[in-house]
Amino acid sequence: MLTKNQAVIDFVNESAALCCPDQVVWIDGSEEQLEQLRQEAIATGEIIKLNQEKLPNCYYHRSDVNDVARVEARTFICTDDPYDAGPTNNWMSPEDAYKVRDEVLGGSMKGRTMYVIPYSMGPVGSPFSKIGIEMTDSIYVVLNMAIMTRVGKEVLDCLGDDADFIHGLHGKCDLDPEKRYIIQIPKDNVILSINSGYGGNLLQGKKCFALRIASCLGREEGWLAEHMLILGVESPDGQVRYIAGAFPSACGKTNLAMLIPPEIYRDKGYKIWTVGDDIAWIRVKEDGRFYAVNPEAGFFGVAPGTNAKSNPNALASTQEGTIFTNVVVKEDGTVWWEGLDKNPPTGVCNWKGEPWDPADGSKGAHPNSRFTAPARNCPCISPEWENPEGVPLSAIIFGGRRRKTAPLVYQSRDWQHGVFVGSIMASETTAAATGAVGVVRRDPMAMLPFCGYNMGDYFAHWLKVGKGAANPPKIFNVNWFRLDDEGHFLWPGFGDNFRVLEWILKRCEGEVGARETEIGFLPYAEDIDMEGLNYQVCEGQPFTRDTLASILQVEPEYWLEDIAGIHQFYDKIGASMPQELLDELAAMEERLKK
Repeated sequence: MLTKNQAVIDFVNESAALCCPDQVVWIDGSEEQLEQLRQEAIATGEIIKLNQEKLPNCYYHRSDVNDVARVEARTFICTDDPYDAGPTNNWMSPEDAYKVRDEVLGGSMKGRTMYVIPYSMGPVGSPFSKIGIEMTDSIYVVLNMAIMTRVGKEVLDCLGDDADFIHGLHGKCDLDPEKRYIIQIPKDNVILSINSGYGGNLLQGKKCFALRIASCLGREEGWLAEHMLILGVESPDGQVRYIAGAFPSACGKTNLAMLIPPEIYRDKGYKIWTVGDDIAWIRVKEDGRFYAVNPEAGFFGVAPGTNAKSNPNALASTQEGTIFTNVVVKEDGTVWWEGLDKNPPTGVCNWKGEPWDPADGSKGAHPNSRFTAPARNCPCISPEWENPEGVPLSAIIFGGRRRKTAPLVYQSRDWQHGVFVGSIMASETTAAATGAVGVVRRDPMAMLPFCGYNMGDYFAHWLKVGKGAANPPKIFNVNWFRLDDEGHFLWPGFGDNFRVLEWILKRCEGEVGARETEIGFLPYAEDIDMEGLNYQVCEGQPFTRDTLASILQVEPEYWLEDIAGIHQFYDKIGASMPQELLDELAAMEERLKK
């Protein structure tokens, strides 16, 4: 036992009495203990040791075929009043949640070991940070949490006698998908992960704590827990300014967090520093500015599509101390996934462990296969990424994937309008595998699956936090995905997105003008630097200043079509929808109709 904290001891004892493990092991965070657990997991087949010369301290895990992604339909926010969970969450009463816990987890760890993981979200001791205890019967969870968070005795020492921690319990049970539950009980600071072995469901520091529970804590305490990257832009004079950004899936969020500027900018001395790729906890300090920390210590990234062109920094981060899940293991003990390169291995098994022939068109790696990599591995990790006081935000960016509607970039008029811009965020589906192509899916602030309370109250909290700050960040919207009528991308994306970041920061400093439009402030095309930009939209069609101007326009017919969908979404939120945002929608509609 690593602590004398009675609240922690009681929680561990109560959980052990419920789950009936053969033994209880406290995770102290030492490399010696973690190595012992790795060897145990290798012996049972829970993990596979990879080529230690080419991928030192890297391991592979294969999850059950019915357990490969987050299960939104089985994820519940448990409140006394269904209103508090809101219309966008699955609701369950706390009483029913505890019944599920007792019925399904009761006796589930007989013959197994229960591991007690004390962990800190954020640097240990930071005023931003929060502490959790997760009990689990999975070594895979222990090893991943040791990458994704700060674990061990120092966390308990920091907690001291305080009873203020998140109570987490995970049990694999028999991986029955019909009895799979991801439960958050905000009033009790409780997380339950039941019948799952997939990372996004059971690495409780991830979405469960860092967003669903933390968003509730932030509402109570006056701060924001957001599904956002944090990056720093260093200019040639050494000044670093920070941006946070929220993007739905498949919109290049991790790529932006680890962006490499175009060569012409690098030669001048510009750099991008990664503070975080997924989560931001944001507080307003005495100077009236927003400060953000990344509460995680690792990257839980999607493997397919990650390669030396799309995200060389993410790929480099995986080369040591990483756990790969549901990718392909090559004969030499290294890994492969679709999009890594154009040389799929032969004579190997796919992610299911079945013989695989890439020639038959099937996937070797699961589309949601993952890597869990230490953030410290990232070549562009910011020197400030563990600053306990956070980094000051100059701008917040919202983004989505829209073929026609949204321009490349625009700025909100003020904080209230910026919250409106975040509330109407949407992306269009891109592949038939996910349903009809081009369907607009609303995902305000990229938080729809992750907000731990009523979404209308969440918008109201955003309004309140910003209005109470003397120097809030400027808010922008970006869309890297404009298409021409033949389906070609009109903007080069990738590293050239830096050109838009440069304009955003110039706007924050008042260095460039903008033209006021129906939706906000848009750049003058000449104010976005095109020096060294060499992009062909398609054969025989180079990217020109006119091309740039074409994606910096407001096209009222598309926006008026979109407004119908915004009304529908706002109607779903219902009575909790802030009047300020309803007024913003009405005003924008009126401007567009004129």
